[in-house]
Amino acid sequence: MWGTARLVIREGKLEEVKRLVARATEIVRTQDPGTIEYAVFVNAEGTECFVHERYRDPAAGMAHSANIAPLMAEFLQVCTITGEVCGNPSPELRAALEGAGVRVYTPLEVGG
Repeated sequence: MWGTARLVIREGKLEEVKRLVARATEIVRTQDPGTIEYAVFVNAEGTECFVHERYRDPAAGMAHSANIAPLMAEFLQVCTITGEVCGNPSPELRAALEGAGVRVYTPLEVGG
């Protein structure tokens, strides 16, 4: 399962976003053993970030969401966040994601 997030940074808040991303990265490193990949990229203007995340399974995605939750209020003060998750999240994770406005995409079944 993997996900992406887009952060649109409020004017003058790039340094605060960098600080929060450093905290989030430390949380992932120390508390999220099921997070396989967590990479954050910024555009040339320093106005948007793209976050790429990959999880071992839905339980790891749920654990990551819980571990990062304490930072979300601070993130929302300095940027707007949209996101997508691709895979088969558990019903609990799906509810949490959709409740946060994250779009969920499941594998497209084709053929017979």
